[in-house]
Amino acid sequence: QTPAVTKMSEAKTDKNANPMRNIVIDKLVLNICIGGETDRLTRAAKVLKELTGQEPVYSRARFTVRTFNIRRNQKISCHVTVRGAEAERITQLGLRVKDYELKTGNFSKTGNFGFGITEHIDLGLKYDPNIGIYGMDFYVVLARPGFRVSRKKAKKGRVGNAHRISAEEAKQWATQKFNLAIL
Repeated sequence: QTPAVTKMSEAKTDKNANPMRNIVIDKLVLNICIGGETDRLTRAAKVLKELTGQEPVYSRARFTVRTFNIRRNQKISCHVTVRGAEAERITQLGLRVKDYELKTGNFSKTGNFGFGITEHIDLGLKYDPNIGIYGMDFYVVLARPGFRVSRKKAKKGRVGNAHRISAEEAKQWATQKFNLAIL
């Protein structure tokens, strides 16, 4: 074989050497859903602000649910989107609460994963009797370099199947990055 052919066959076998295949945390979404009580919702927003340093956004109910005393367009939850190194740090805190163990069901087909915690004070925040204790949902969105082509406005493109992140790749990445045990 010629050197060029050998080089191409080596490149095909070692996909992970390509820097465009590196997986990173695109964003982390922290969500606290309270329901109808607006007073508890503002206190939950304080918890998110204390944890992330960002101002949370309130989500509204899409329709009325009488059994939960929720009316349409009523504020029922608050969430924060965190990116970069801060997202990685907060994810690490959340996984420490879960003892670095996640179930297979926590991973989606698109390579993202999520989990919940029951008490925010486990993250290292001080307990304040005026605020109370809140649980929250963590949702981690993973990405590779080049995913922006599907979201940009001009000359929008598609991310090919070979470049998308599968659930297996996400599990493998999470076990390497955070030393997770997947049950």
